[in-house]
Amino acid sequence: MKKKHKVTIINRLKSFVYAHQGIIFLFKSQGNVIIHSIAAALAILMGILLKISMLEWCLIFFAIGFVFVTEAINTAIEQFIDFISPSYNVSAGKAKDLAAGAVLFSAVTALIVGLIIFVPKLVDLII
Repeated sequence: MKKKHKVTIINRLKSFVYAHQGIIFLFKSQGNVIIHSIAAALAILMGILLKISMLEWCLIFFAIGFVFVTEAINTAIEQFIDFISPSYNVSAGKAKDLAAGAVLFSAVTALIVGLIIFVPKLVDLII
């Protein structure tokens, strides 16, 4: 039987440390996170320069978070599969492919959100 952990301030603070370690691992181990970070920085810079609305900021930050969350979940799935199935397994490979596909879906969704918000504003600047 699994030991229950008492809810304390110290345990809650430790959970932040573990989460921080996970984020560091994500950035150190996943090359695509750098690409996502550059795209996020560009979106934030464009938002500042184009003076987007509060709602548009919410959508941009939700899209950015969506990509990072799916990348983290994908990495967790890959790590777990590598642990339970170190040698090649067709089903394990399909699970990894599906998780990677989720990241692609989120990145394309974020791109579409960015295009919907930024293209009309850029067209207005040009015309």
